Amino acid sequence: MTRPRIVIVGAGFAGYRAAQTLSRMSRNKADVTLLNPTDYFLYVPLLPQVAVGILEPRRVAVSLSATLPGVRLVLGEADAVDMDARAVHYTDPEGAGGTLEYDRLVLAVGSVNKLLPIPGVAEHAHGFRGLPEALYLRDHVTRQVELAAAAADRDSCAARCTFVVVGAGYTGTEVAAHGKTYTDSQVRRHPLRQGMRPRWMLLDIADRVLPELDERLSRTADRVLRERGVDVRMGTSVKEATHDGVLLTDGEFVPTRTLVWCVGVRPDPLVESTGHPLERGRIVVDPYLQVPGRPEVFAAGDAAAVPDVNKPGSCTPMTAQHAWRHGKIAAINVAASLGACARRPYRHRDLGFVVDLGGAQAAANPLGVPLSGPAAGAVTRGYHLAAMPGNRIRVAADWLLNAVLPRQAVQLGLVRSWSVPLESASPELARVAGGPERPRAGAQVGAGTGPEATDAAGTGSRRSGAPEGTGATEIIENTEKAQAASGEPARNQPGGEPARNQPGGEPARNQPGGEPARNQPGGEPARSRPRPEPAGKPGPGHGHHEHHPAPGPVKRDDIPEEGDS
Repeated sequence: MTRPRIVIVGAGFAGYRAAQTLSRMSRNKADVTLLNPTDYFLYVPLLPQVAVGILEPRRVAVSLSATLPGVRLVLGEADAVDMDARAVHYTDPEGAGGTLEYDRLVLAVGSVNKLLPIPGVAEHAHGFRGLPEALYLRDHVTRQVELAAAAADRDSCAARCTFVVVGAGYTGTEVAAHGKTYTDSQVRRHPLRQGMRPRWMLLDIADRVLPELDERLSRTADRVLRERGVDVRMGTSVKEATHDGVLLTDGEFVPTRTLVWCVGVRPDPLVESTGHPLERGRIVVDPYLQVPGRPEVFAAGDAAAVPDVNKPGSCTPMTAQHAWRHGKIAAINVAASLGACARRPYRHRDLGFVVDLGGAQAAANPLGVPLSGPAAGAVTRGYHLAAMPGNRIRVAADWLLNAVLPRQAVQLGLVRSWSVPLESASPELARVAGGPERPRAGAQVGAGTGPEATDAAGTGSRRSGAPEGTGATEIIENTEKAQAASGEPARNQPGGEPARNQPGGEPARNQPGGEPARNQPGGEPARSRPRPEPAGKPGPGHGHHEHHPAPGPVKRDDIPEEGDS
């Protein structure tokens, strides 16, 4: 008898949990295949600690093959889903195409970066959703403080040691909190000009920090940030970004070389190509996470509009906590559809959230009990260790070393500015010069307005990070020539303005509002572009907040069983 073929697309919180659960339930009675661009599950909540040198990058990257026994890993990026033929088409890391046929499909492709039509943001800002972006930010911040310490004039020093973070949700708040402690420790070794200190600004159009959470957590986070010296400005955002700084909506111009974009996410555009009904960009599913009319297809995580039984008529928020739980229920219902057990609807109970503010500071409300200070910090770290599906001992060891040893502040130079453009909808992959073409159905490319860009075959186009025929050596040589001719860093190289003639082509100027192709190591500028969302009117559930927070305190069945570490 032929074993059923189960394909899971995406290894984020929902996809990983689905694969983990099916791995335990199938007992080799089904072929479980996981399609993902990388060979690791990224534990996003600890990414800010990677950016400031507390954790090494591999600590938050949990090996898929090592922790998912019995699951076949296929490296690639899904291009299209043919539900009539029951097949998923994908492109592997070297540009070759492939097809995975399935009897059951779990779509867990997650979410991608969300842009707003603000001039200059696409060219001058960087996101914070993947390891390459975290590594780039760590190098960039380190470099700016070192350059500021050696600056010949006060204005240059001030601009280089000013860091602007847009979005006061989970990610933006944690980046600003950790970033301030990191730069303060740096200037003890690289003193700035007399009377000058690193300046961090946190901006959001909302009226308070962490607007998605309980007001008590919001007040705790706001107090810690302000006591630490972060310039918190609510009701304020960026009106325009330039190489020299940012113009705020209140009319102030802030000289800076660093703009971190943490304003939120949108569902992965792959779900649009399925042709099934969408709810705010998410594919509609029933309480059992099945796609109506397609009993063999399930969807979970940020890409799925899952009915919220606690709030009739609404869907569960796009958070890691829900995605993690979706994955388990989707796996159970896949097994139920094969006759292995009874199916279960998705139900949840909010057990609270945790926000790491760096050092011994945190904000948490486990079981509704508000905590702050060292107690919240202990709960937060304890939760992360319990929730991580691997690398627990290594993470704990890094925390211990960070507590007793000085933090290392060095530039590795492994990720360049042009490798992690904001318009990339695949932050888990850095752009690669001369990389393969990666066509993608339903993807949205570039920035600006207009219909979705398509190639001759009618599919969205994902291009390499450099013009065809251009090699990495030539790019480096051209960069060095430009630097020598101008006497200043090449634009869009570390510490400089985004390049106009960089690998991957010039982005559309003053058209940053478009939403780019997903999983794109270097997109070709779109011939026609998707319509941006109106400035100042982000879609419901978005705005200048991050919508992929750390999962809150877990239920008993959410804690990985023994052996996962």
